[in-house]
Amino acid sequence: MGQEVSHKDFTREHRLAFREKVLQDLDVFERMLEGSRFDFTRPQMGLEIELNLVELDTLGPAMINSQVLDDIDEDDFQTEVGRYNIEMNVPPRPMAGDQAVRVERWLSSSLRRAGDAARGHGARVASVGIVPTLRAEVFEEPWLSEGVRYQALEDALLRERGEGFELDIEGPTGERVCSYHDGIGPLSGCTSVQLHQQVTPQDFPVYWNAATIISSLQVAMGANSPYLFGRRLWAETRIPLFTQMVDTRSVELKYQGVRPRAYFGRHWITSIFDLFEENVRSFPALLPEVSAEDSGAMLESGAVPSLSDLKLHNGTVWRWNRPIYDTSQGVPHLRVENRVLPAGPSVADMVANACFYYGLLEAVASSGRPIWTKMSFGTAVENFDDAARHGISSVHTWPGLGRIPVVDLVADHLLDVADDGLAALGLRREVRSHFLSIIEGRCRTRTNGASWQVAATEAFEAAGHGREAALREMFRLYLDQCEDNQPVHTWAVPEVDPVRSSEEPTDDQHVA
Repeated sequence: MGQEVSHKDFTREHRLAFREKVLQDLDVFERMLEGSRFDFTRPQMGLEIELNLVELDTLGPAMINSQVLDDIDEDDFQTEVGRYNIEMNVPPRPMAGDQAVRVERWLSSSLRRAGDAARGHGARVASVGIVPTLRAEVFEEPWLSEGVRYQALEDALLRERGEGFELDIEGPTGERVCSYHDGIGPLSGCTSVQLHQQVTPQDFPVYWNAATIISSLQVAMGANSPYLFGRRLWAETRIPLFTQMVDTRSVELKYQGVRPRAYFGRHWITSIFDLFEENVRSFPALLPEVSAEDSGAMLESGAVPSLSDLKLHNGTVWRWNRPIYDTSQGVPHLRVENRVLPAGPSVADMVANACFYYGLLEAVASSGRPIWTKMSFGTAVENFDDAARHGISSVHTWPGLGRIPVVDLVADHLLDVADDGLAALGLRREVRSHFLSIIEGRCRTRTNGASWQVAATEAFEAAGHGREAALREMFRLYLDQCEDNQPVHTWAVPEVDPVRSSEEPTDDQHVA
């Protein structure tokens, strides 16, 4: 959840000093955009994958991330906000040659090591948008990961909110979660894949606008979070869950149009500076820890500032496509961080999602007339919302095509576009064909992680299992097939023998 901080208690003086430093950093950043040389040699892709630890028997959250990470003992893994969350980072690389295949092998190997470490503590590693066996009662016990930044984040969100957090999410069949939480515990239920693309300052607005349009397609094809607290909700419930759990606005502020901290945006941009300036002007600081860096003096001396204060603030505005400024070996660079995808299901699925995104991104960003000149920003928002609600069954509005089912839009019109983009990046023909065929298979079978989870759960329920037991048995099959690394569109829906009356669990009830 962002940069580490050294303490969690902040005074009014801290806030005033931090805001002054952030404004200074913003001014320095603007000057750097006008004159500095940002690193860019060729397109670089990077991935971050958030994962869950679940108990071997119950498949509920296993609060053991520190023990598992001690056993993994690799820099590529780190904690996330919940004690049952870990994160792994894929080193940046060009999307060329056979790199997608290499990423698949690297991820598979890393997940096996993590799985071996987890099993030593009676747990499994799960790549899924929301653990389907997650219950609200989990957060009545210690759940927050060790580390000052996590406690500081929860305290800051609660302070800004002025009270606890309300969740209100209703699914397509009328099932609903409407609950109140004293802390941000349910936020830890959201585990994602974050895709990074390094770009030049001049190209950043083009790639950000392109990523914003593509986001709805990613969510529709990759939705994998249909259950929360035993209820069937949106195909990608992670989207409204995350949005509501970091929303510090009162009802009055929402009606006044104040921006939420999980933010899709309001308009197309013409500069990366637009986004950083909006973050500074529109969002109060959550973690106002002032750095010792004098970014203005560093720039005047010819050094490259890290802009630590601006970066810390930027990390507490969770745009679905976030601007990133960073330095490596004393050289600054810029990235688009795409945050819309859930984790899972299989490694093959996650790499296919990445190929689909990077291919479309490159093709759309380098096309003649930009597609965002033919689509209103409001339409992009509507597409994104429909994709999160309905996943692979969603319907999009697309330039030149009007209203069209997303499976037809992707299969008939956009897979070739993504292939052209991957070819331009240098990915080998057989590699891009292999991974894009996984996306095509989802369109053909109308199956992604979310739809398979629902179909499998309903099969267990139809055989007489209560919802809790059905989710547990579905999730067990899900994890087994993830470990086999078969794409989700090839998974069969289980044929389940009817439960004998004496076997029915007394504490499992169907959710009305």
